[in-house]
Amino acid sequence: MRAIRAASAALMAVSALVLTAPTSTAAVSGGDAPFRFTVTPSTVAAGGRVTLSVTNCGTTATASSGVFDTVNIPSGKSATATVDWDAKAGATYQVTFTCNGQSGTTSLRISGATRNPTPAATVTRTTDATVVPSGVRGGLGGSMGEINTLEIVAGSALVVAAATGTIYVVRRRTASRQH
Repeated sequence: MRAIRAASAALMAVSALVLTAPTSTAAVSGGDAPFRFTVTPSTVAAGGRVTLSVTNCGTTATASSGVFDTVNIPSGKSATATVDWDAKAGATYQVTFTCNGQSGTTSLRISGATRNPTPAATVTRTTDATVVPSGVRGGLGGSMGEINTLEIVAGSALVVAAATGTIYVVRRRTASRQH
């Protein structure tokens, strides 16, 4: 009986660590194409914006999909496209990137949430030569900034403290019942 309690306490502690560990979501990128491409984030709400990036392409590349207009992406740059507000929630759309006559595809998923309708899809170009994908901020509605090392350390410390407290209480209970 004591082994079951200890095992369940350890399982709870490990579960707490796994469930609270920060996760990273990489952007979906090109597979067999001779150039690399990304759509960030890979899941977006209708009316949301995605960043389209292409690397290892010496000319202007294009990205097209059924949920936004065709976008020209200058060499070494990225572009932003607004997903049509009437995109079907839960659907997955293909995004096709073309560079020098060769193409590659990736998927773009539409989440269940919708934003305020926009009159039409708009395209803006960024001047940054490097785009670093930061993943999807699911569940927070974009209200959280970048991941902070101090926050990760503080959260990990709280999880360790909770796991240690659980183990302490379980061991103390079993020790007091032996008398």
